[in-house]
Amino acid sequence: MRTDAQLKNDVMEELRWEPTVTSSEISVVAKDGVVTLSGTVPHYAEKWAAERATQRVEGVKAIAEEIEVNLTGVHKRKDSEIAEAVVNSLNWNTSTKLPPGIRIGL
Repeated sequence: MRTDAQLKNDVMEELRWEPTVTSSEISVVAKDGVVTLSGTVPHYAEKWAAERATQRVEGVKAIAEEIEVNLTGVHKRKDSEIAEAVVNSLNWNTSTKLPPGIRIGL
């Protein structure tokens, strides 16, 4: 059975080898086979990739994933911009069945 320190090192090494995990802001804590991932990443895909990479490590019994996504650059949008995109998507989607005369708007 691996010690907590060995498990932590194995997870950190797996994260380093995972090409879709680029953030150096992820910290790892291991306790009795339970691995806690915390920190920040620039997008959700990287958060998901970090969790999947951790699952591949032998000896990991469970994962407590506390990683926050901190969007940057063109991906960062205000709540009002997200709401507008949702409204536009619903209005433009021909498969959205709204009663006649009803239009979604801000």
